[in-house]
Amino acid sequence: MKILQIVPSISLVYGGPSQMILGLSKALADIGVNLTLITTDSNGDTGQLPLDVPLEKPLKQNGYEIIYFRCSPFRRYKFSLALLKWLATHAQEYDIAHIHALFSPVCTAAATIARNKNLPYILRPLGTLDPADLRKKKQLKKIYSFLWEKPNIAGAAGIHFTTEEECKISERFGVKTKDLIIPLGVNLPKDLPTKGEARQKFGIEENIPLILYMSRIDPKKGLDLLIPALKILQEKGHNFHFVLAGSNPQDPEYERKIQEELQNSSLASQVTIAGFVSGDLKLALLQDSDLFVLPSYYENFGIAVAEAMVMGIPVVISQGVYIWHEVSNYQAGWVTKCELQDLVDGLRLAISDPNQRQLRGLNAKKLVSEKYSWEAIAKQTLCAYEDLVNKG
Repeated sequence: MKILQIVPSISLVYGGPSQMILGLSKALADIGVNLTLITTDSNGDTGQLPLDVPLEKPLKQNGYEIIYFRCSPFRRYKFSLALLKWLATHAQEYDIAHIHALFSPVCTAAATIARNKNLPYILRPLGTLDPADLRKKKQLKKIYSFLWEKPNIAGAAGIHFTTEEECKISERFGVKTKDLIIPLGVNLPKDLPTKGEARQKFGIEENIPLILYMSRIDPKKGLDLLIPALKILQEKGHNFHFVLAGSNPQDPEYERKIQEELQNSSLASQVTIAGFVSGDLKLALLQDSDLFVLPSYYENFGIAVAEAMVMGIPVVISQGVYIWHEVSNYQAGWVTKCELQDLVDGLRLAISDPNQRQLRGLNAKKLVSEKYSWEAIAKQTLCAYEDLVNKG
């Protein structure tokens, strides 16, 4: 089989949803799949330079082929006429396409081309069919979905959801779909920094519980609950240090607002604003953290949570993070409602009990190894491809 993966960008600045495609592609290549990934050179939406990569030239990477195309026109929307022209020419060389994003013009057009070229395709919504997400720019999305996404969904060989919860609540615009529930994966990094490097870099004392938020700085992530919760814990005398790691290249104004709120609050002396982190610094922060927190209002999977758990870090997450059932079943952390007092209670329990943190951290690592290993997910994904192609 020849598999085509399509994603608007794989730049680090767009976070987990874009980056996971690299993990999936490598895992599929490792089990012998012939795979090509096409994407754009987009590297942010606020004036950043594009990725420094060769364009329209197949590159070998981790056993698969990747081709970058110039993001042009409409850089803000990660569009690429060159990518679409290539797809129209080469679509019939592939058995199935896996398209990662809805309400993204390049992916919308790619699905339309695939349908016209009789190339079976799978759509992965990335949470965009969640009713809460559809309420943002509601009228525009209503028109967009009627004109383009509804026909694309109707013509898809399958819709790839990453959790049962995402599948259950997602809108299909009245279309009957073939649903695939395949989680995302994460592997334990091979080379970890020495423990204590992040604390030393940021001047965080060794014996203070380090609470880490490492995700996009976005209103849906529940920071409007988290910051007040931390203030309440501080007022009640709980000692901790909070690290905010992340950015938002699509909404830098909101990012600045959150940073200023922390810097101008009573929490300022107990907070480190790390900004966007990657590579060794990201691993160092994970290595030194005692607790990972993500109180999102909705999150179709939460790859950042899985990345923390594989490092043995217990998590405090909301029921809006749709892997919360697994976290609860494995006792891999604390699960709260999207309510201030419930979040306060969950964080208080976690901060005050190091023994429970250690136990739940071990459970978190076990959960990832049993449910979210890339090897197992690659095999599940390949079975889905073969099933859809053979039935088609």
